[in-house]
Amino acid sequence: MTEPALPRRDSPCTNLDPGPAAPQVASEEQIAALVDRFYALSLADDLLGPMFRATIADFPAHYRIVQDFWSHALLGTDRYQRGTPYSHHGHLKVEEVHFDRWTAAFTAAAHETLPPAAAMLALQRAAHMTMSFKAGMLPLPSPASGPTSRFPRQDHKAE
Repeated sequence: MTEPALPRRDSPCTNLDPGPAAPQVASEEQIAALVDRFYALSLADDLLGPMFRATIADFPAHYRIVQDFWSHALLGTDRYQRGTPYSHHGHLKVEEVHFDRWTAAFTAAAHETLPPAAAMLALQRAAHMTMSFKAGMLPLPSPASGPTSRFPRQDHKAE
C-alpha cells in the first residue's frame, strides 16, 4: 500500500489542513469507497449509466483520477494535478436532470461512506461544483414574454 499524499500548505484547500495533530475529516480508504459507491449508483441509473459508459474508456483509471480529486478537495493533498474538473467535462451534453441525478447519487454515496463532517464538506464542495458546471454547461433560460422585473412597475399619481 502506498503512503497517502501529505497536504500541501499552499493548497486551495488549506482550510482543510488543520495541522499534524488534528484528525483528518476522512481517510483515503473512505474517499475510495465514496467514489466506488457513487459510480455504482450512477452506472445503475438509466440516464447517467449510459452517458458514463459512452464517455469513460477506462473505469479503474477514471476512478483513480476522481479519488485524487476528492483527496485534494477533502484532505488538501496535491494528488490531483489535472486542472479544473470543468475542463474535462465541458464537452458533455447535459441537461438539468443530469445534475439532479448526479447530485442524488453523490449525496447518497457521501452519506453511506463518509463520516458526517466529511460528508457535509463533500456535499458543500459538490454543490459549489454543480452550480459552476450548470453555469457553464446549461443554456440560459429563455426570456419570458414581457418585462422580467421582480418589482412590478408602480404608477403613482400626484395628488
